[in-house]
Amino acid sequence: MTIHSVYEVTTIIKSTLTSSIALQNLFVQGEISNFSRPASGHLYFSLKDDKARLRVVMFAGSARYLQFLPSDGMRVIVRGSLDVFEKSGDYQLYAKEMQPDGIGALYLAFEQVKERLQKAGWFEADRKKAIPAFPKTIALITSGTGAAVRDMITTLNRRYPLATVRVVPVAVQGDEAPKQIAAAIDLVDRHLLADVMIVGRGGGSFEELFAFNTEIVATAIEKATIPVISAVGHETDTTISDFVADLRAPTPTAAAEIVSPDQTQLFAHILDAMQKLTSIVNRQNEQRQRTLERLINTPFFQEPMRLISRYHEYLDRQEVQMRDILRAQLYRRQKSLSFTETRLAKTNPYSRLMLIKSQLKNWEERLEKAKNQVVQSKEKHLVQRIDQLSLLNPLSVMQRGYAIVYNHANRAVISQHQLHPGEQIRVELVDGWLDCQVWGVYEREGREHDV
Repeated sequence: MTIHSVYEVTTIIKSTLTSSIALQNLFVQGEISNFSRPASGHLYFSLKDDKARLRVVMFAGSARYLQFLPSDGMRVIVRGSLDVFEKSGDYQLYAKEMQPDGIGALYLAFEQVKERLQKAGWFEADRKKAIPAFPKTIALITSGTGAAVRDMITTLNRRYPLATVRVVPVAVQGDEAPKQIAAAIDLVDRHLLADVMIVGRGGGSFEELFAFNTEIVATAIEKATIPVISAVGHETDTTISDFVADLRAPTPTAAAEIVSPDQTQLFAHILDAMQKLTSIVNRQNEQRQRTLERLINTPFFQEPMRLISRYHEYLDRQEVQMRDILRAQLYRRQKSLSFTETRLAKTNPYSRLMLIKSQLKNWEERLEKAKNQVVQSKEKHLVQRIDQLSLLNPLSVMQRGYAIVYNHANRAVISQHQLHPGEQIRVELVDGWLDCQVWGVYEREGREHDV
């Protein structure tokens, strides 16, 4: 009897599953449940039907090629291989490809991208940029060899040869088409290579037009600062780029007609404008001619000296009035000056100055006398204060033979009750001190207090 470990049994099952060719390229049909997509980008879910359930793992490297977003309840067909996850002992399907069951993956991806961008507001009319009426440079982002580019160039040369046409050739179908179209839009916009750009191609199947339904192309159109016209397929074809672009044209040829004014209509418009301008100039010239003739017939132009003589007379009268006014003002000023001279003669400035000088001298003398009195009074008061302070000064008292006694706590002794025999004291004199010891303490009657 052979006894196996759990790991050995799991390894045998794993080897059996992986060695079976039939189990390494399975196509499994079922309904998605327990779908999850962590930050790693891997997909984890189960496929179920009414009888069984199978765990499925799709790693990020395979998941990034999906053209739709899986979700719970969606029926799909998955291609992959069976294997065992040793740690849990579960067998599961490792998916390589996945597509919707019963609906095309491309159409489902189209609907999902359309719904997501519509919720983001990319289809709103207020985000659309105006198409220039007279563009100087037009960029065509399309296939460089298709009929669409030839039709657009022919239409532009016929209708508006003044514009410069720049063709940016790209793949319009296949796996590389979305990246090339988005890069071309970014190139034209970043380097300002045109005033407007047409992005499109000729007709084709839904799959052939799908490059214009991808989110990378829609993002490039949305970010462009230059207006974009989408012209994909025929009038019945509708793509994501049609919704995001600033303007949708039913066909590439129609886009060329929209972006280019017809030179025949331009010439007719210019001719009509020139005729209107000529008519306006002629009317203005006629009006000015009539005005000039009317002025020539006026008295000023007929007899200009009469008008000048009238102004001469007016100036003469003004001159006489000005002279009279000046004489009157001069008379009033002379009279005022005479009155002022009379008042000054009555009031001699020199006498007033002498009087003021005498008053100032008198005030100076009185001020000096008052100052001396105040100083003497203050000096006398200061001497009195100094004498009073001298009486209170301990040094003055000590100069008469007195001393100050301090106990061991450095406090002045004023009574014999503060001391005890044998206690150290300090006697402060006027010019120094003495360290002493108390030999005895006595009352004033002369009897010893404490031995």
